[in-house]
Amino acid sequence: MAQHRRKFDKPFILDALRLVDRGDRPIAAIARDLGIHPNLLYKWREKYRADGEDAFPGKGKLKPEDEELRRLRRELEVVTDERDILKKALAVFSRPR
Repeated sequence: MAQHRRKFDKPFILDALRLVDRGDRPIAAIARDLGIHPNLLYKWREKYRADGEDAFPGKGKLKPEDEELRRLRRELEVVTDERDILKKALAVFSRPR
């Protein structure tokens, strides 16, 4: 029987990290109470430290810098297509008649 992967929303993750940051209980105990593996809390903590409030953007959402990269790639594709069309038009109109 295949096991499906559980998904956690940003508020759940941030609440779990607040419990870890309080430091009054071991991570293993917090993980056990939440029904998750302790390594997941460590991974979440590292991701939060690296990305801050931009960590855990949610399904279908990107971090701001990734969204900007996606937008710029789309824009580059449009500009490249426009350039190619202009090159073809120039070739058509430059032909001797």
